Amino acid sequence: QTRFLSSPFQAKMSRPLQARRLEGIDKNIWVEFVKLAATYSKVNLGQGFPDFPAPDFLREAFTRALGGENHMLHQYTRAFGHPPLVKVLAQFFGKLLGRDLDPMTNVMVTVGAYQALFCCFQAFVDEGDEVIIIEPFFDCYEAMVKMAGGTPVFIPLRLKAPKDGKLMSSADWQLDPAELASKFSERTKAIVLNSPNNPLGKVFSRGELELIADLCVKHDVLCISDEVYEWLVYDGKEHIRIASLQGMWDRTVIIGSAGKTFSATGWKVGWTVGPDRLLQHLRTVHQNSVYHCATIAQEAVAQGFQRELMLYGKPDSYFVQLPRELQQKRDWLVQSLESVGMKPIVPEGTYFLVADISEFKSDVPDVPNSDEPYDYRFAKWMVKNKGLAAIPLSAFYSEAHKNSYSHFIRFCFAKEDATLKAANDILQKWKKEKTSS
Repeated sequence: QTRFLSSPFQAKMSRPLQARRLEGIDKNIWVEFVKLAATYSKVNLGQGFPDFPAPDFLREAFTRALGGENHMLHQYTRAFGHPPLVKVLAQFFGKLLGRDLDPMTNVMVTVGAYQALFCCFQAFVDEGDEVIIIEPFFDCYEAMVKMAGGTPVFIPLRLKAPKDGKLMSSADWQLDPAELASKFSERTKAIVLNSPNNPLGKVFSRGELELIADLCVKHDVLCISDEVYEWLVYDGKEHIRIASLQGMWDRTVIIGSAGKTFSATGWKVGWTVGPDRLLQHLRTVHQNSVYHCATIAQEAVAQGFQRELMLYGKPDSYFVQLPRELQQKRDWLVQSLESVGMKPIVPEGTYFLVADISEFKSDVPDVPNSDEPYDYRFAKWMVKNKGLAAIPLSAFYSEAHKNSYSHFIRFCFAKEDATLKAANDILQKWKKEKTSS
């Protein structure tokens, strides 16, 4: 046995091991920055998760499911979604979309919205297909399109800065209609829409959605609509579902997330809603990949939605209370960042706020001819030297556009007041050091 192991025939494999579809997508912003935050940060406003508890009613539902008499909740449930959950999701989204939804064919439960996205790209995108992605974008869109063999086509939101000295708003970042129209071609299979948008917090207006919808209908293109922040909309803005616009139900997959809806990101319960002619292909990917999602988490989320269906639009609804609380946290962080010389872009929705760091160039000077965008170096310097973690905005751009958007960083304000106060203390101390030096 020993002689065989040391034999010259026992050489290392020389054939390529990595599948071609993984080329160029091995690096991941979250792996790098989560490690940095864990090592150095006193306050982590980087990753998008709340550090406050999920609502009592949801945790109680989970505890009841876990400790109750129904031992089948510890076993497999229906592969495409626990029956009580798909039933209530069909009722809830049927009400929002103004149509009758079949829980068995118009809804599919996934392992978070992340797997829902993966199912969409794997189900619809072939070699050579183009997928339009609006920048800035949640970074996995690009990687998942490439893994499916598709070609991402990027269209940036263009900043139209206010001239009156007002703070910038996420509404100031807009699509250029002619530029968007130019991205559609006979090779375009789908467009990815994320409203409210991560990282900017932009809530797309009805006019913007109609522009996208008209182009989708004209070119017979699918829309993958990532709506995980649908309840987190501020200042009286309205989240409009593109599937409700004329001609769009038949070509849209809506993606949602219990993690963002109920502040329980670790449960990894997501869903897709759409016509059966689209969802049947997602089911094929789902049954041949993860197959099944945690039964108890689905049961608890089903109970959460049953509660919210009864309280819909009422003051006690979590979907009314949560955005009100988060809007206060947003305003507090805006004020805090502004007071130290950062220029926040006030988000209309989501957990996130992007700030311009141009005034801080003296703290972290630019390095000429560096391959690394400035905001990456700034965010790394800030977490190592100040203990405050944030994410560079250029991580949400394609390689071609990274350096044009490298003086912004993204903060998450879905945090306990004590966490935001600790962040403010760091910023105020930093400001004092700047003024005294």
